[in-house]
Formats: sequence, structure tokens, C-alpha cells
Amino acid sequence: MSLHSELGVQKDNTLTNAQNAVFMNNYLEALTLVERLHRLLLDVIKDEFERLGIIEVNPVQALLLFNVGTNEVTAGELKSRGYYQGSNVSYNLKKLVTLDYMHHNRCMVDRRAVRVSLTEKGRRIHEIVAKLFERHSQGLQDRGVVSLDGMEHITASLRRIERYWGDQIRYIY
Repeated sequence: MSLHSELGVQKDNTLTNAQNAVFMNNYLEALTLVERLHRLLLDVIKDEFERLGIIEVNPVQALLLFNVGTNEVTAGELKSRGYYQGSNVSYNLKKLVTLDYMHHNRCMVDRRAVRVSLTEKGRRIHEIVAKLFERHSQGLQDRGVVSLDGMEHITASLRRIERYWGDQIRYIY
């Protein structure tokens, strides 16, 4: 190997190391932004509900009602379908049933499973959140915050990261 080719290899490694450092910094910033965006989303929902005088449903529960929509699901499906990201799903379900935002019925096939769906009261919360998201979608476009292409790119990138992380979890064991 000549001296010239050895310098080229060193230069490529240095460039690769610098690119890896930049990638790592951007990756960590993206993780922070995703976490911050989730918290801000909950704050935005909380502010909307306070403005409307809705106090018996918290933002996490409102998102759960929004995500369930017209579906009828089991508690396990809430997590597997991505409708609920928290750890205390049974507490929130019990509270939403008690406050008459959700119906719950024993599954006819497996009596251990409980299926849940929205009541009329729950559908009203779903609609409030849906309208909030529609306003935000329109506002993001109208103000040029992000274009349709940009949103598609962000969504596709986040799906690939989600798939990568899911694969990491599956292949650990």
C-alpha cells in the first residue's frame, strides 16, 4: 500500500467519523424533539379543553378517545394498535367507563377479554380533538411551516425508525 493510498484511507475514516458524530447529534436531537412534541401535544389538548371548560378528561384520555374513534377494541389492542402509549391503560379505561365516555362489554368468544368503544359523550371528545387537529393541519400549511412533501418525508422517516426500533426489540431475545 502506498503512502498516498494510506492517507486517502485515513481521510475517509476521518470523514466517516465526522459524519457519524453529526448523525449521532442529529439522532439525539430528533429523539428529544419527538419527546418534546408529545408533551407539547398534550399541553395543546389541555389548553383546548380548558378553553372549552372540559375538566373531567385529561389530555392522555382525550388522545385515547380520539384514537379509538369508531373502533371497538380490547385493552391489549389499544397498545398493539398504537392507540395508547402509556403504562396505566387499565386506570384510564376504568375512569373513562365510569365517566361514561366509553362502553365496555365482555367479549363473547373470550370472556376474560373486555371490548371497549366510545359512547356519545366519548364521540364528542373525539370530535373536539379531530377539529383541533384539522385546525393545526390547516395552520401548518397556511403558514408554510411544513409542506405536504415535507410532512410525507417526516412521516416516512419516523415510520422507518419505528420499524427499526421494533426490529431491535424483537431480535434481542
